[in-house]
Amino acid sequence: MEATLEKDGYVVTSLESLLNTARTDSLWYLSFGLACCAVEMMEAASARYDLDRFGMCPRPSPRHADLMIVAGTLTNKMARAMRKVYDQMPEPRYVVSMGSCANGGGYYHYSYSVVRGCDRIVPVDVYIPGCPPTPEALLYGLMQLQRKVKGLKPNKHYSEIAR
Repeated sequence: MEATLEKDGYVVTSLESLLNTARTDSLWYLSFGLACCAVEMMEAASARYDLDRFGMCPRPSPRHADLMIVAGTLTNKMARAMRKVYDQMPEPRYVVSMGSCANGGGYYHYSYSVVRGCDRIVPVDVYIPGCPPTPEALLYGLMQLQRKVKGLKPNKHYSEIAR
């Protein structure tokens, strides 16, 4: 016999699983918009794509955020400030790199003033390709991050997870 909530009135789970589920549904993001990708990030937060329905809301302070979305070209001058903001975020913290400039320097890869990927400054959890990436791509990348936070493999299809 299998114990269920409907029949027996209790559920057995681990505390870690419960906390990861709560974290998944309340990722508060710090928008670190540096260039044109920031416009697409703002569009993903608008009414059409509505990141709020996933429990994601923008936070103005790094002390209240647990997700940093790096959108755009990271320059050498801005790298130190980005690391300082990242260090102010509480644990556990996650980083999404959005766009080809944030991922690897993009068109400005060989410029003396551009960091060749924000992963050289902070650890990145999810990379979103494109120049600029669409709001749909950002939404998909954030859903992959939610799966990663929950402890599931991000590359599995939802139908495989539901089984």
